[in-house]
Amino acid sequence: MSNAVGIPCIKSDRSLLRYEEPVTYELMMEYIKIFQSRYDCMRVSELGRSVLDRPIPMITLGRGKKNVLFVGAHHGMEWITTAILLKFVNEYCELYLSNGKIGHTSISYLNSVRTLCIVPMLNPDGVNYSICGPSEDNPIYERVVAMNGGNKDFSSWQANARGVDLNHNYDAGFYDYKKTSEGMENSGGSPSKCAGESPESEPETCALANFVRANPNLKLCLSLHSQGEEIYSGEQFGQTKEGRRIGDVLSMLSGYRRGRAQGSAAYGGFTDWAVSELSLPSFTLECGKGTNPLPIDSLFEVYYKLRRLLFEAPMII
Repeated sequence: MSNAVGIPCIKSDRSLLRYEEPVTYELMMEYIKIFQSRYDCMRVSELGRSVLDRPIPMITLGRGKKNVLFVGAHHGMEWITTAILLKFVNEYCELYLSNGKIGHTSISYLNSVRTLCIVPMLNPDGVNYSICGPSEDNPIYERVVAMNGGNKDFSSWQANARGVDLNHNYDAGFYDYKKTSEGMENSGGSPSKCAGESPESEPETCALANFVRANPNLKLCLSLHSQGEEIYSGEQFGQTKEGRRIGDVLSMLSGYRRGRAQGSAAYGGFTDWAVSELSLPSFTLECGKGTNPLPIDSLFEVYYKLRRLLFEAPMII
């Protein structure tokens, strides 16, 4: 049995889709269309647009007052986080249709008391660079290839379409990072570690930050990255006592160890910004183990280790 785009359906584990290839932007949008055709419990809106004018979708589940945000693929080569979040949406909606439970939690109850805001792919241009390479009709094709050292293999590309690392583009130690050797070395654009001209200079980060600032009901942010099976919580920017408690619970739910960002990773990140600017409990989940980009055939192992966290985290706030 196949769906409208020729992807076999798996009924045994409540999955509509079989993830057998890296999730490009176009494939993600096909999956979302399939979800929309089946699930009335989900809504899809546009968070903003990327540098190359791709709409960035946000999936919303539930109608509760307390909101939880999940964000995938800040980094292009970490596209497996998109697959994780799509699989989560798929399973959530199937359980909602069947009045199912995760542990002792009814999905119908969860749907009534929490709103989940899910951005599966914040960096669609970077994801497509990593999987497919930039197309030759890209207006800055030659510049981007030069940023990549002349190499046509973009599989390790993390940045957005113009070479800005989105997870260095938030106002959390941004200017301190620009003074470091890595910040200065990559100031003109690169596959990773370029912070950009100013905080939120990139349309992707600006759209996400504006959404967070405008949502007073947002109580928890989870930003999915890969890899390492660690949880970072922005404690160097003043994570609250409640935030530390939540972090300990997230560690227990996933088996991931608590960590503290070091070196360049300690500057300009989304988690750090949400903690420092809004005192909002926020966490970076380094999903899976191995070498980036994690292969798609590791998805099921990574997902099932995170599954309990994804479903139960909304109820710990």
